Amino acid sequence: MPTTYERMKVLLAGIFSMLVTIGVARFAYTPLLPIMQEATWLNDQVGGWLAAGNYLGYMVGAIIAASVSSLTLKDRLYRIYLILAVVTTALMSFTENVWLWLVLRFVSGMTSSGGMLLASGLILNWLLRHHQRAELGIHFAGAGLGIVLVSVVIEVMVNVAISWDLQWFYLGGLALLLAVPAWRWMPTPDTRPMTISGEALVDAPPSRLFMTLLLVAYFCAGYGYVISATFIVDIVESQPTLTGMGQYVFLLVGLAAIPAAIVWDHIARAIGYLRALALAYGVQVIGIVLPALTDSLAGVFLSAVLYGGTFIGCVSLVLTMAGRFFPTKPAKLMGKMTLSYGVAQIVAPALTGALAQQAGNYNLGLYLAGGFVTFGTGVIVLLIMLEKREARVQAVA
Repeated sequence: MPTTYERMKVLLAGIFSMLVTIGVARFAYTPLLPIMQEATWLNDQVGGWLAAGNYLGYMVGAIIAASVSSLTLKDRLYRIYLILAVVTTALMSFTENVWLWLVLRFVSGMTSSGGMLLASGLILNWLLRHHQRAELGIHFAGAGLGIVLVSVVIEVMVNVAISWDLQWFYLGGLALLLAVPAWRWMPTPDTRPMTISGEALVDAPPSRLFMTLLLVAYFCAGYGYVISATFIVDIVESQPTLTGMGQYVFLLVGLAAIPAAIVWDHIARAIGYLRALALAYGVQVIGIVLPALTDSLAGVFLSAVLYGGTFIGCVSLVLTMAGRFFPTKPAKLMGKMTLSYGVAQIVAPALTGALAQQAGNYNLGLYLAGGFVTFGTGVIVLLIMLEKREARVQAVA
């Protein structure tokens, strides 16, 4: 059995990988978007397209993760993505060309799958092999920490009047420092089809119908997640009564997300993964649509807490379920799930940016996102019913 120190090093490697690939390479764009819009020619529509390019890259990364079976190759890709996350972040500072920005955001999106999928799969495989609790809550706390980190760092740089381009460059340096423990502490994967005590690792895939419905539900979660993740700072800053509060709202999203995945792990232990998922979806709907219903500071703060407290919980619950279905190759199904999540993340930012450009606000985009997550909640209810029916059939058999 591994020592507590060994287990914590593995989990910390995952947290640092999330800080690099999700916190900096992905989420730095959200608080920097209004800053770049003020200092450059960038508008809402192009901002939405850049976000869509980032998520297209993430989907490509998910396809690669889903198509690669070798744990050794997954480990190599994980390390390549750490390097690319650093490089693409720093290079954002050297151009204002939209096509170069789009390429950099695309590659940066690919690297996000390194922390979200490859690291998740490698860590879950290690936990299962070493008879540890197969939960990813601690790992996904890195997403919330990443949001908090970039929010604080960018706020400090804004206060000392550092230009948007130098902010990208300094964030690349920060990513480089964070990548060191993410690289060094991730163990080389064990490729044997058994645990350290010699027990066989056996996959237990769900039915085709179950998987189809889960993919649909996760698509809805992806649509709901990406609108607030991309535009929340710009949404807040566009309200005259809330000018200057966007960075603080984004910081609050991160603070709420830090313990969220761990909390949802505990909820799932008590009521089951699907019921916990349905509850998380329901709460997230409220968090998404609140900024369209109120421009009060209390309202947007509550939105940030509800959204931050659920979006990473949804991801953690679904990917943990996927890993438990396929313990021998957890990242493979995780990648397929993320394809569904990623398709929504390509469509939603571009559509929302265009709607905001025409309407002058993000309200319609927020209502549409809330509608998708509401529909996804209904699909999860169907999954709960299907799970009960399949359990009864297996019991009779």
